[in-house]
Amino acid sequence: MAPMAKKPPVADPVQDAPRVSAPKQAAAGLPAVGHGLKAAGAQMGAGRATLTLLKVNQKSGFDCPGCAWPEPEHRHTFEFCENGAKAVAEEATLRRVTPDFFARHSVADLARRSGYWLGQQGRITQPMYLAEGAEHYEAVPWERAFELVADELHALGAPDEAVFYTSGRTSNEAAFLFQLFAREFGTNNLPDCSNMCHESSGSALIETLGVGKGSVLLDDLHRADLIIVAGQNPGTNHPRMLSALEKAKRGGATIVTVNPLPEAGLERFRNPQNAAGLVGAGTVLTDLFLQVRLGGDQALFRALGRLLIEAGALDRDFIAEHTHGFAGYEAAALAADWDEVLRATGLERADIDRLFALVRGAKSVVVCWAMGLTQHKHAVSTIREVVNFLLLGGNVGRPGAGVCPVRGHSNVQGDRTMGIFERPAPAFLDALRGEFGFEPPRKHGYDVVRAIRALRDGDAKVFFAMGGNFVAASPDTAVTEAAMRRARLTVHVSTKLNRSHVVTGARALILPTLGRTEKDRQASGKQFVSVEDSMGMVHASHGALAPASPHLLSEPAIVSRLARAVFGDRSKVPWADFEADYDLIRDRVSRVVPGFDDFNAKVRRPGGFTLPHGPRDSRTFPTATGKANFTAAPLEYPLVPEGRLLLQTLRSHDQYNTTIYGLDDRYRGIKGGRRVVLVHPDDAAAAGLRDGDHADLVGEWTDGTERRAAGFRVVHYPTPKGCAAAYFPETNVLVPLDHTADTSNTPASKSVVIRLEPADPAHR
Repeated sequence: MAPMAKKPPVADPVQDAPRVSAPKQAAAGLPAVGHGLKAAGAQMGAGRATLTLLKVNQKSGFDCPGCAWPEPEHRHTFEFCENGAKAVAEEATLRRVTPDFFARHSVADLARRSGYWLGQQGRITQPMYLAEGAEHYEAVPWERAFELVADELHALGAPDEAVFYTSGRTSNEAAFLFQLFAREFGTNNLPDCSNMCHESSGSALIETLGVGKGSVLLDDLHRADLIIVAGQNPGTNHPRMLSALEKAKRGGATIVTVNPLPEAGLERFRNPQNAAGLVGAGTVLTDLFLQVRLGGDQALFRALGRLLIEAGALDRDFIAEHTHGFAGYEAAALAADWDEVLRATGLERADIDRLFALVRGAKSVVVCWAMGLTQHKHAVSTIREVVNFLLLGGNVGRPGAGVCPVRGHSNVQGDRTMGIFERPAPAFLDALRGEFGFEPPRKHGYDVVRAIRALRDGDAKVFFAMGGNFVAASPDTAVTEAAMRRARLTVHVSTKLNRSHVVTGARALILPTLGRTEKDRQASGKQFVSVEDSMGMVHASHGALAPASPHLLSEPAIVSRLARAVFGDRSKVPWADFEADYDLIRDRVSRVVPGFDDFNAKVRRPGGFTLPHGPRDSRTFPTATGKANFTAAPLEYPLVPEGRLLLQTLRSHDQYNTTIYGLDDRYRGIKGGRRVVLVHPDDAAAAGLRDGDHADLVGEWTDGTERRAAGFRVVHYPTPKGCAAAYFPETNVLVPLDHTADTSNTPASKSVVIRLEPADPAHR
């Protein structure tokens, strides 16, 4: 089958001359099928692609390494989306990055390559080591790799000089071991990708409902009367969500989209699982589209609260029995100024009145959101306001209603459940102590932003990443890269090349690991892992393919062997046993993590099991007050000086986080390039720019500093006036390290003040 797959690109394609056409007004259908299969065939070959894709998201198969959208009880034969097929193809590729590749390419050469080119080279086959002062990575035995990490950790002045980062694709079993290792080593420095995406959701939900997760199951979405999708683009980021919205629509639901950009998937969905979707017109999903200004969502939900209170359209029994703080919230809502609301949202009063009419007529309401709400300075207050809105109508803890933060990575929620958190609860640490016989550290550790500061300032000297692409995913690119280069050692557990492998400390290691798609055989036999989806469902994932190389280790094996190298005979934790048999890991999880009792038995049930959720299951709220908490934060929204724009960073359709599948964003009409800025025609004209001109994006900050992203093609686009959009990671350079959400410390990448300047032709 290998000859049937296309070879990786030899040279970087030209990326600064994108072709632009009109945005699409429908998603999926035959084009999505074709693009997904084409990508899979190019990476895997036709036969391997077919056999592999039949296993994706099946009860006896493997969990898609893409998004965290839950699987339905009754599954299609092809239970994956276009971007899921691309994610599987990237991991199950037949392309290989061998030691010979690194001999041909110096680190300096690789650093000049695009992230797209690096990712397209294929799977890394052996552990690779970059010695201090060396120009090339060289192969190194696993034992020597672990010795190098152990020596560097032992040389630290204190455990908190090490940082242990985790990507959301790490399994529950690996995540549990990784946090256990870090805490036995003596630190809570466990930043993860949640810090950069849904930390604002968790912060707001823990305070208001007592559980930092969504309160709905997939069936609730199907049963809802009204679904509000705010700050989210499921057509690209969670495509299988469109099937759930279609089912809800057919059940009578009304769908409202609140978003700065029109998104094709929320306009019309052509379901590729049925004939009508493949060749017909598809299903119109959105009944009402409110094109809100960036950062105006808090004001919108505050206005809805005021209207509900003034109309007396409240569930007063629920408010009286199950909530706290209503009087304070009521006063704040009634004081909402309509002029300020309209200025913040960019909407007309009639738009908000139309939404209010739909809310009043709905018996059950679900609000879904993603990073369009979480990556603003006032993100936590915005999500608290969403909760306020739902509490007014008793829309928590009943069928067809609740909060629905839609997570990105396939197990980012599970990693947090397993203890990947820099601010662990005392009860969790007490459980670790009781189970493993050591005293875990109690001092809070570094999140992502604080970890970068610590590396920058020399307070952290070793950086160990379990997956992900930390350098490309983080804000303030120049600061992040300089911080990483100050480290004594950087280590990345990875399947493929990425930017983080070429922005290194004095020494660097790449430790190649098994992917989700691959068979994992240990001393006790074939193993499986588990994941938790965006709605708190836990299920098994069984790899189906032969490993890409005989030199790969699983993530649990890597952590276990590292622990043995670091602790030797001093540890009471049975690290070797955990590597040999993952059931033993799950036995320990069942005694440490609430909701995982009888873990080994429950995860073997077809489809897995649902974790308990007090607000959803029994309207019990484990908050400080014992009730759901109304909050009354001041109304906030970004203020933009005259002649400036508010920029949001976002994904293209050919992208999953920092993994670039290709150079097209066909739903938005962009082909063959990524350096584009989507701008309202009036805003472009005000800057003296026409469609097709090239501009520099210049970030402006109150401390007087500026950041520049050069050479972006201007694209006239139906954005709200005063708002613009461009892809990350290319625009991460514009996001200052200290520009973060209050409380959650999440980078505020959806509210970046910029001006447009005509580009220097040399930058094009």
